[in-house]
Amino acid sequence: MAEIKITDQVDITDVVCPLTFVKAKVAIEELEVGEILSIRLNEGEPVQNIPRSLKEEGHKVLKLIDNEDGTYNLLVRKAED
Repeated sequence: MAEIKITDQVDITDVVCPLTFVKAKVAIEELEVGEILSIRLNEGEPVQNIPRSLKEEGHKVLKLIDNEDGTYNLLVRKAED
């Protein structure tokens, strides 16, 4: 698999649902179509809900990386508006 070039990143480990999705959505809306956002999030509700919600918005979830410290990095490609 080709290396994924991350355009921007956001850390939402300091907020709780539903603000986690709000911060992720705002961050991805600032990107151009096709650019990739890395979202650092906590295990539990955020890691269950954020990928699903972004898919429902039409974005492409590329990878979910377990940082093995209770956090994950979610890589998402922005879709058409």
